[in-house]
Amino acid sequence: MVKEAKLALEDGTILRGKSFGYETTSIGEVVFGTGMTGYVESLTDPSFKGQILMSTYPLEGNYGVSEDWYQSDKIQVEGFVVRDVCKHPSRFGPQKTLDEFLDEFKVPGISGIDTRALTLKLREKGSMKGALATEEISDEELLAKAQNQVSIEDLDVVPLVSTKEVKTFGDFDKTVAIIDCGVKKSIINSFLDHDVGVALFPYNVDYKEILDYGVNGLMVSCGPGNPERLNDTVDNVKNLINKFPVFGICMGQHIIAKTFGATTYKMKFGHRGANQPVKDLKTGKVFITSQNHGFCIDADSLKNSDLELTQINLNDGTPEGFKHKELPLRTIQYHPEAGPGPNDTKFLFKEFTDLVKDY
Repeated sequence: MVKEAKLALEDGTILRGKSFGYETTSIGEVVFGTGMTGYVESLTDPSFKGQILMSTYPLEGNYGVSEDWYQSDKIQVEGFVVRDVCKHPSRFGPQKTLDEFLDEFKVPGISGIDTRALTLKLREKGSMKGALATEEISDEELLAKAQNQVSIEDLDVVPLVSTKEVKTFGDFDKTVAIIDCGVKKSIINSFLDHDVGVALFPYNVDYKEILDYGVNGLMVSCGPGNPERLNDTVDNVKNLINKFPVFGICMGQHIIAKTFGATTYKMKFGHRGANQPVKDLKTGKVFITSQNHGFCIDADSLKNSDLELTQINLNDGTPEGFKHKELPLRTIQYHPEAGPGPNDTKFLFKEFTDLVKDY
């Protein structure tokens, strides 16, 4: 017999559905993602740490779960909200069902929710704090958990997903250092695919350790939470940006931009999904991109800096890319490695690795 599950939002809303996954209660910021596929990649993406993810696509689990698609070594989301969950995948060879996947990593799920209505609510009111229960709990207690939790703006979530020690991948002539704020496996693999090794460093690494390692380039990775809480990382990156080619993705763009004096703000509901249109201001070309962020750079704060705006989001005009006027430094807000999503911008890795190889 399927048990009832409940999702409480900080505005007092309580939604009831059917439970799947692990029997527990969890809290987090409720956000929505628009990808039609890629639920395994999204669930294991460290950038979703601290968040309860809802899928706008109505059916999840229909092609099962394979470890080949993991973007980290575990599920990172705090809970999963879907319209319908498939208990019997039709794809040949999946290793487990979505239900088993969530249960393995002790993550609760709720199905039977009107995700269209909830998406409209989040677009109107903004992302909200929530609590998801697949166990017995009173409405009052669940609502209190949703309302009384610390906002993600005030949480330090990057330390929860960053590596604790230096790790190396690949054996090539050239190596790029990645400051790990919540890196995805597909980012590491994108460097290896271009014959460039990776040295993965903790988010709070001292810049001198990276210099002593003798790398040929630097990437600042994507990651969860508020970039304003990573001042130590910003200070270390500030000492590295003129040493070798530099590339930043998502949180990496925020951190690099902050070294030039940028300020950031929390977006109303963010960009999460695989269909965000981005326009290159120089060529006029439009890319369809995969994105996952809830904070944004105030482009006006960089007007008097050495960073130039290169790309914008066509849906809301927010900045999607910057480059330095003189240094081999580039940042983007989206994900060219595209765990779930299109491949329009994978060429960015080739451009950066060519710089690294020439360094």
